[in-house]
Amino acid sequence: MPSDETRAPVDVVVLVSGSGTLLQALIDAAADSTYGVRIAAVGADRDGIAGLERAERAGIPTFVCRVKDYASRDEWDAALTERTAAYDPGLVVSAGFLKLVGAAFLARFGGRYLNSHNALLPSFPGIHGPRDALEYGVRIAGATLFVVDEGVDTGAIVAQCAVPVLDDDTEESLTERIKQAERPQLVEYVGRMAREGFVVDGRRVRLGRA
Repeated sequence: MPSDETRAPVDVVVLVSGSGTLLQALIDAAADSTYGVRIAAVGADRDGIAGLERAERAGIPTFVCRVKDYASRDEWDAALTERTAAYDPGLVVSAGFLKLVGAAFLARFGGRYLNSHNALLPSFPGIHGPRDALEYGVRIAGATLFVVDEGVDTGAIVAQCAVPVLDDDTEESLTERIKQAERPQLVEYVGRMAREGFVVDGRRVRLGRA
C-alpha cells in the first residue's frame, strides 16, 4: 500500500466562468509535488475568458461547453458530463463556475463535486452573496466550501472562513476581501481531500480514508 508521500496525485478538473483567480491559486499549489493534486483539465461555459488563458499558460488542457450550443439544458449537462469524465477526475472543483449542473453531472460526480461560495451558508445562497450580506446588515461574512447537491448552495459543508464586514464596505471591497480568505481555504481543503480522502455522511464531511 503506497504511503502518503508516494501516493499518486489525484486528477482534478476545475470549472470556471471568469477571471480564474481561484483556479490560479490551485495551479500554483499543484506545482508542488507534495500537494497531491494534478489539474487534469479546466472547463468553461464560455470562450475568451481569463480563466482559460491561465490554464493554457500553465499547459493544462481546456474545453468549453456553452449552453447556447445545445438544444436543451439537459443536452448541455450531458455534454459537460462527458467532457469532464474524459479526464477521469477524482474531484471536480467549481472555481467561479456560474452554471448549475444537472442530473447527469451529479449522477457521475455526486459526492466529489466541490464549490466555493462567497458567503457563510446557509445564509445568502446564489450569485450575490456579498451584496445580500451587506444589504442584510450582517457583521460577519465569509466563504463556504461545500459538496454540491441538487439544490442551490445547499450541499454538505466542508469548510468555512469568516470575514468581518466593515462600516465602509462596498459590495466590491467585501467581495475582494472574501476572495482573499476564500483562496487559501480552497487550496488547503482540496489538497487535504486529495491527500487524506474524505467521506460525505449526510450533512457531515469527514476528512480521512474510511
